[in-house]
Amino acid sequence: MHDSEKIKLFQTRRTFLGRTVRGIGSLALASLLNPSSVIANTNQQKWKGVLQPTHFAPRAKRVIHLCMAGGPSHLETLDYKPKLAEMDGKPMPESFTAGQPIAQLQGNRELKCLGPTHPFQKYGKSGQEISTAFPKIGQIADEICIIRSMQTEQINHDPAHTFMNTGTVISGRPSMGSWLLYGLGSESNNLPGYVVLTSSGGGQDQPIATRQWHSGFLPGQFQGVQFHSTGDPIHYAGKPDGVSINQQQDVVNTVNSLNGILNETVEDPEISTRISQYEMAFRMQTSVPDLMDVSDEPQHIRDLYGAQPGDGSFASNCLLARRLAERGVRFIQLYHRGWDHHGGIKNAINVTAGLVDQASAALVTDLKQRGMLDDTLIIWGGEFGRTPMAQGSGRDHHIRGFSIWMAGGGIKGGISHGNTDELGYYAVEDIVHVHDFHATILHLLGIDHQKLTYRFQGRDFRLTDVHGHLVNNIIA
Repeated sequence: MHDSEKIKLFQTRRTFLGRTVRGIGSLALASLLNPSSVIANTNQQKWKGVLQPTHFAPRAKRVIHLCMAGGPSHLETLDYKPKLAEMDGKPMPESFTAGQPIAQLQGNRELKCLGPTHPFQKYGKSGQEISTAFPKIGQIADEICIIRSMQTEQINHDPAHTFMNTGTVISGRPSMGSWLLYGLGSESNNLPGYVVLTSSGGGQDQPIATRQWHSGFLPGQFQGVQFHSTGDPIHYAGKPDGVSINQQQDVVNTVNSLNGILNETVEDPEISTRISQYEMAFRMQTSVPDLMDVSDEPQHIRDLYGAQPGDGSFASNCLLARRLAERGVRFIQLYHRGWDHHGGIKNAINVTAGLVDQASAALVTDLKQRGMLDDTLIIWGGEFGRTPMAQGSGRDHHIRGFSIWMAGGGIKGGISHGNTDELGYYAVEDIVHVHDFHATILHLLGIDHQKLTYRFQGRDFRLTDVHGHLVNNIIA
């Protein structure tokens, strides 16, 4: 048979349907047997990243991102404004707000200043000013760098989270965790390279969409995997009743063989992803229960975090984050949904801070005493800040200036970077845009943000798009 005849045969309807059904059949079989609990003896190798080696020597190996979802007020946490305290209850100068985007306060005839509802004090040898609502974070003041000049572009929660995670509000772009996993790979053989944990309490629980940790146009193997800190850590991770490990192995070997045959024809990267994820899912059947069982942690470590195993709290998630970091996970994201304080901010800050303060500081302390802080980058902050103007007894969303802190992984400790104006409205000194934030994170992991790209639809994309400048002053 000539090559041209082979091509014609391949293109016949019967051949097309046969090949399609073979792929669908393998998927159906995998689905019936529980798609998250299958394994195959294939030659799939662990992804090592496209950057071999990195652009320059990395300072950090991994990232733990403590996401304070809902927009914590910088004016009650990390940015003390005595002038705002003086003007409490007085009209907000129109020179600050005229023509500026304001969320729910837009159109109000008279905007009044709301002074800080909590006192600040200086902590550590560095004398960093931090709200007294966060005494434990105050105790690690000499380990952290406070950035008081953050700016973002999105004033509502969901697009602001998307912008903070992906550098754009356009759906379908990869999250920064996915970019890191694509660029650097993972050091873990039996856990995903990108893990997400969530908790809530202390304020309105704004929903967090799974697209915040999606891989976008990158292959699916680079998306984050959400672990549940109560109940089953991962849906369908358990072995089906009545199915032995050997039976499971036999079935999935067959399924993956069929998928492999199909992939030889269509060369679909998502089929390779599916095969490798089946293998990972099987390994996770043993690795995840071991990870989640913190009974082997000394009592003094559990007390350090304030963690009650299995309660789904931020404290427990911080302890799990440290265990994930020890096991080689590249990017760990902890969302605490409880910072949307449109009203009653004074008491709400007390409650929410009480849920995150101790564990946030404990994570830094624990990593340091294990010798892991130097190569673990910790980030603490929300998607935006809150207004200096009152919204009743609370504050509205604010994007022109807010605060975060960072620690470890090549960051200078005991310093503050940037400032807002005397009322905490505008970032006016050493401004750090979200794109600059992303560029600096990548730099600390040995990546030039302009060189980590992925071609999609005829264009080379990157996390920082066409923006981003390195924030050199905060790097040790």
